Order: sequence, then C-alpha cells, then structure tokens
Amino acid sequence: MPSYTKEQRERALEVLEECEGRVTLAITKLGYPSRQTMYQWINGAGAARTRTAGRPFSHYDPQLKEDAVRMVRGGLDPGDVARHLGVSSAAVVYNWARSREKEAAPMRDEPAKASGDEPAWSGFDGSPEDRIRQLELENDILRGVVEVLKAARPRALTNGEKTLVIEHLRRTTDHSLRELTDSLRISKSSYEYQRASIARGDKYARVRRRIVEIFEAANRTRGYRYVTRRLRDGEDPVVVSEKVVRRLMREEGCRVVYLKRAKGYSSYAGEISDAPDNLVERRFHADAPNRLWLSDIAEFGLPCGKCYLSPVLDCFDGALVSWSISASPDAALANSSLEGACAALLPGEHPVCHTDRGCHYRWPGWIALCERNGLVRSMSKKGCSPDNAAMEGFFGRLKNEFFFHRDWRGVTMEEFAAMLDAYLRFYNEGRIKESLGWKSPMQYRRSLGLAA
Repeated sequence: MPSYTKEQRERALEVLEECEGRVTLAITKLGYPSRQTMYQWINGAGAARTRTAGRPFSHYDPQLKEDAVRMVRGGLDPGDVARHLGVSSAAVVYNWARSREKEAAPMRDEPAKASGDEPAWSGFDGSPEDRIRQLELENDILRGVVEVLKAARPRALTNGEKTLVIEHLRRTTDHSLRELTDSLRISKSSYEYQRASIARGDKYARVRRRIVEIFEAANRTRGYRYVTRRLRDGEDPVVVSEKVVRRLMREEGCRVVYLKRAKGYSSYAGEISDAPDNLVERRFHADAPNRLWLSDIAEFGLPCGKCYLSPVLDCFDGALVSWSISASPDAALANSSLEGACAALLPGEHPVCHTDRGCHYRWPGWIALCERNGLVRSMSKKGCSPDNAAMEGFFGRLKNEFFFHRDWRGVTMEEFAAMLDAYLRFYNEGRIKESLGWKSPMQYRRSLGLAA
C-alpha cells in the first residue's frame, strides 16, 4: 500500500471541496488515492466533513435522500428515481430506502433475564403453551435425527438427510410439515425435490452390482479404469464416467490393496565378471517386437517352500516371450527362459537383453547363449532397481493380482507352478491394458498383423 504525505492528504481534501464532495471526480483529477483511502481521510478529518456524525461520508444532500426515499415509498422504481435525481446507481437509492425502513421499525425489547422464581419460558415470545410446543418440536427433531441418521447435530445435515428426518417425524409425530421444514431450515421446494429423489431410488443400483461382480472376478486387483472398460464391453454395455465408477467403488468398498513386502531375495553375488554398459538408460520402449527384452528372477514364499520365476519380457507391448519356473534360483532357471525366448527369434532379429547385475547373467552359460544368438547385453547399475523398473513393475502387478491376499496353505509346489503358469498365459492372452487400447498383448499383436 503506498504511503502518502500530509500535504497529499490535505490537497486531496481541498480538491474534494472543489468538486463539491464528488469523490470519483476528485480521485480522477488527482490520480490518487483509492476510494477506500479517500473515505478514510474524510472520516479522519473530523465530524465537520461528514454530513451525519458517526456515519461514513456521503456527498449527497440529506434533502435529496429524503426525496429519493419518499419517491420509492410512493411506488417508483429505484432505477427511475436514481436517473431522475442524478444518483450514481439504483443500489444507492435502494439502500437509502432500506435503511430508513430499519430506522422506522420498532425496536424489540431486550428479554429479561430469568430469575430463580420465574418460569422456564420467561423472556421468550408467545404463550407458555407455544413455548412448550416449540420445545417438544425441537426434542422430536433431535430424536428423529438420532433414530434415522445416528447424528446429534441437525444443522450439519444435508438436504437429503433433513428430508429423511422430516419423513420419519411426519410418521411418528403430529407436527405439521411447515413446522418441520422451518425448524430444520429447508425450503418446501428443496424438501419436495429430495423426497421425489428418494422415492426414485438409487439410479446406480444395477451399475453397483456390475461393478462389484467385475471387481471380484478380477480377484479384487484391478482399479476403476479397468472396471469402467469392462462395464462398456459385453452384450449389455453400461456407459458411465470413470469418476462415477471410482465413487461407486469407494462406496461399495472395492479398494485395491497393494501389499508392500520387504525384498527377501537377491541374485547379486559381487562383481564376478565385467559388466556391460547400461544401453537402455530407463527407456523401456521398443517400436517392434524382439527389439528390447528384460529379464529378472522373482521369489514366491509359500508354506511348502520357495518358488522362483524367470521371465523374459518384450518392451514392445509387455508380452512375456518366455518363462521358467523352478524351486531353485540357479543358472539353469535363467538360461532355460532365455533359450525359450531365443527359439522364437526370426532371422536377423538381435534384441538388446537388459538385466540387473545378478550372478545368473554374468556366468559363462548366459554369456554364451547371448553370443550364440546375437543378443546385445545390457545391465543396470549396481543396486539400482529403477534401471530395470519395467521388469520390477511387472513383478509388482503379478504378485498383487496373483499371489498376495490369497491363502496358499495346502498348495504343493507342483500345484503352485501350474497355477502360476496358467496366470502367465492369461497375462499374454487375456489381460487387457489401457496402454494397448484395452487389448491383451497377443490381441494387440494380432490387430497389427504381427501374430497369427
């Protein structure tokens, strides 16, 4: 806020007198200050510069105000009065008339404080019977709130909740609708609207059932985008926005839980051989199949023991080129998955194969396989899981959708391996993804003519 000198304030008041009290004209001539600041200077100059002591400065003549009020009381429009008398706006005239009405209204006597000998309703308007009726109404409202909504603060209720309370009290008490709407501070029109809405019922009832079915069929592991897509598929599609689906899932308790477990397995065994450069640099995208592969090993802790998975993932569409499952995280596990992936290569295809620095990818057998098939090796930095983030992301989805939140007691290693193999086949053939236009990896490849 700018600071003005005493001379500037005095000059402003002089110009105001020259302009016959017209503040806007004075400010325009001076180029300063703001209207609020000008009124502060005027009121601070003393009662001599105010038309009425104790009230804000006004440049309008008191007689003009009286004429304006009289004309408005005579039935004229405030806008017409303002134009006729040269007042700046109709709002000014309206405020003059309203202020005069408030001044003319009789002041209500202050209620006397009740003493010990006075009745409980002392100080309230109306007869004792009216006050008792009012107290009964308030008591019934509070009881209705508790019984219907289990709440104790009626003023915090929504219009829909107030309507429920009113409906309950109309059935259980003899209070009129006018009494109830006035006490709960809801208009008659709002009450009727909410009442009709409640009578129509939940318009999303069928959608809610479909959402729960889809969520449960996905083993409670897929979010609102997947559920929205499934709603729009099939013979009886339902088109609702993702925002609505997300809200309904929240109301129905369809919440995906991502379980974070401490990493218990690491294949790192030190720098046992020279590591190749990181050729990927976290760019996990490929413009064609068999251009960029990722591999790693995941551990599954079961009551019957530990099971290990070694997949080879194609960054073109996230498809699993090959995988191996074993009870031992040895070289044979990693090598067998790579051999299966290389068997699918066409002549002239030499993908980059990116891994972490685990010992499986630095032993002679793995290196020989890469050289024999023309694969270009690439490795993450030491202890840097984001360098192989796409593979880690796949393991996260796999475990959340297939492994976590399930009871594996009584499942043998062979049974688990068969179930895991079935899920991985589903991952390629049936698990749709938004990034692929809501197609599975194999469906996406067929749509491009890259698979039969």
